[in-house]
Amino acid sequence: MSKRPRTLDAFFAPPPAKKQHIDPSPSEDGNTTTNPPLALPKTDEQPSSTHPTYPFPIPHLPPSLTSSLHPTPATSPIVLNNHPDLDILYYKPYLPPRPATALFHHLRSSLPFYRVKYSIKRGAVETSVTTPRYTTVFGLDSSAVFCPQSGRLLDARTPGKPLAPGSYRCRPRPIPDCLASLLTHTERTTGAKFNFALVNYYADGNDSIAFHSDSESFLGPDPTIASFTLGASRDFLLKHKPTPENHPSEGKAMKLVLGGGDMLLMRGGTQGAWLHSVPKRKGAGDGGGGRINITFRRALSKGGTENYYKYNVGEGGGGEVWKWDEGRGR
Repeated sequence: MSKRPRTLDAFFAPPPAKKQHIDPSPSEDGNTTTNPPLALPKTDEQPSSTHPTYPFPIPHLPPSLTSSLHPTPATSPIVLNNHPDLDILYYKPYLPPRPATALFHHLRSSLPFYRVKYSIKRGAVETSVTTPRYTTVFGLDSSAVFCPQSGRLLDARTPGKPLAPGSYRCRPRPIPDCLASLLTHTERTTGAKFNFALVNYYADGNDSIAFHSDSESFLGPDPTIASFTLGASRDFLLKHKPTPENHPSEGKAMKLVLGGGDMLLMRGGTQGAWLHSVPKRKGAGDGGGGRINITFRRALSKGGTENYYKYNVGEGGGGEVWKWDEGRGR
């Protein structure tokens, strides 16, 4: 028996230099789920989303999966508002088990991911940081739009007017079909409007995200964010930001165990007042039981676009692109 590799990069294989055939069928690599995924047909004619900013074509959802994404949630939400400033709708689940599992397999095998490195400076000390999970992002803030024909960036305030080259310090990418379908359903359910899809892949229990809030000014006041879990379950912690009152919710964190298909709709004052995290977890799988998190949100200004691409793709268009290898199961 060979020794299991310890590096997180072992769970991904960089895409080949030559264009490869993309097989949208679900993996048979032993992903932990109580329900088998829907059968996704193998076909050379599978349509794909393409754009000059994509590192490779991104397959559309197969018709069988698209038709299984019902326009209404699988369950009514649980209302979480029993703490100060907390306003969350918890769909447990939003997606039925079989479509949720099929969507997990499709997205994991189809999307480009990045292990972003960046620097932070505290005083005179500069520290290099490697994001402890795989990330990717698609979308554009509300000040601009993609031209449907050419894919170029246009000024949203002046129909048909192209943006000058260099208007953004990044290369925005349109949301591909495989994410746009779920985004549209979510908008209809929630009444919210979104223009960004951020995707995190947690390969195993070593991947995590520290306590933070999505309260940047470019999201506007009281932003609404829809957060989906696909794949393995992970703990999701919530705690109130410090206040002069020092009420109990600032101490011990509230824990939700989010499973495949679950969705949190965080709204109102939640982002302004609360922090959330996905901590490291012992025994959370060896890569076959990874977790995908999709968050839909709405950025109002150019600063939001530049922020999201810097920290989810990387500066200058990103570094090495990682793609799940279905054949090897990693």
